[in-house]
This record gives sequence, structure tokens and C-alpha cells, in this order.
Amino acid sequence: MNPKLVLVSGGSRGLGAHLVTHFLESGHAVGTFARSKTPLMDELAERFPGRFEFFAADAGDLPSLTPFVDRLIERHGVIHALVNNAAIGQDHLLVHTPPDMIERIIATNVTAPILLTRLVLKRMLLQSEGGRVLNITSICGLKGYNGLTVYSATKGAMDAFTRSLAHETSGRGILVNAVAPGFFESEMSSVLSPDQLDTIKRRTPTRQLTTDAQLLPVVDLLLFTDTNITGQTIAVDGGVTS
Repeated sequence: MNPKLVLVSGGSRGLGAHLVTHFLESGHAVGTFARSKTPLMDELAERFPGRFEFFAADAGDLPSLTPFVDRLIERHGVIHALVNNAAIGQDHLLVHTPPDMIERIIATNVTAPILLTRLVLKRMLLQSEGGRVLNITSICGLKGYNGLTVYSATKGAMDAFTRSLAHETSGRGILVNAVAPGFFESEMSSVLSPDQLDTIKRRTPTRQLTTDAQLLPVVDLLLFTDTNITGQTIAVDGGVTS
């Protein structure tokens, strides 16, 4: 596998951190940003000197992110892939969700990744070497869940964004796709009771929750393999949305 430059939003913890670590261990150069630095970021900088850069910034802080993206390209060459991973969740019924929270969820989960994609895409087009855009969405955008109305709306919006952007980049060598994970054994399950987890597993055809590691083959396929896949949202959810 030829080393590539990958930009991951929200890579300091959770799935983002898992992806960043995986890309680095696969030999790629990675740049990521998040609102706060975790100890893992310092650990990765020591393990992969010259191939990893972290920048403390909010996903919507485009004035700060622009020079960061340009610096990554200057140091590591053309940017091959953007992974829009940063997002915030919701655990309230719509009638109990304050308007300012609704605005913040939409700004972080929809507006910010669209603006970041625009920034990176302009540079990909100038490179004339193609590239990949991968949006991390959710099965919540494909299937309804109580208490996740606004979050689901944002993920559905990113699925629609994926499909339309794939058409805009057609013929330019840039593939745009989304991965929609199911319920995680780690993050999502931490707020669920044992009874809720058992119910989810029983309703899942594979009888198991999704793990971060199960996403990696799909991510690698969409980012680093010569495929003819674009404009697709691939659910990794044990068949819940089938």
C-alpha cells in the first residue's frame, strides 16, 4: 500500500481515534483535529514522528483549519482522503431539546463537515490526482430511534450530501461515500442498560453489536482500494437496516 495523506476530523477519541491509529499503523500520514487533545495524541506523535499532526480546533473553526490543511499538504504532499468523523450526539425527545442545542447539533454535524469538505475538495481538484471523501454517518439516518430526532436528521442530511457530491465530482477521480455504523459495543452501549443491549442484540440479524474493528475493512476499501463505488452509504450494522 502506497502511503497516503489522510485528514480525519474529530480524531482524538472514540471511532476517530481508532481510525487515526489504524491509518498510521498502515503506514499513512495523518492529520486530525478536535476541540481538546487526549493523551493518545501525544502517544501517536511519539510513535509516528513526521507522519502525524494534531491540531486543537473546533470542527466549525474554518479560519483556523484552513492553514492547518495547507500545512499538511505542504509537509506531506497531496491530500488523498478526507474522513468527516466529528459529530455530537443527542439524548432528548425533540420537545425537550432546547433550540440552541438543535442549532449546535446541526452546525457541528452538517454545516461544519460540508464547509470542511468544500475546503479540502478545492485542493483535491487542483491536485488533479483524484481523492476520496468518506462521511461517517449512522444507521440513525436510515432508521428512526426515540430521542435521536435531530441527530438522525443530521446524519440523513450527510447521506444526501454524499449522494449529490458524488455526482458533482464525477469524472474528476474523486469518490465520495459514507459509512453508517450500527450500535457500538463501546461508546453507544455505555449509556444502555443490560436489558436494552439484549433487546438490540436480539433484533440484530447477526446477534451482535458493531465494533470499531469491523468498520476498518469497509473504510479501507472505500479509501485505498481501486473501486467503482461512489455516492453510496454502506451500513455496517449486523443487518438492522436490511
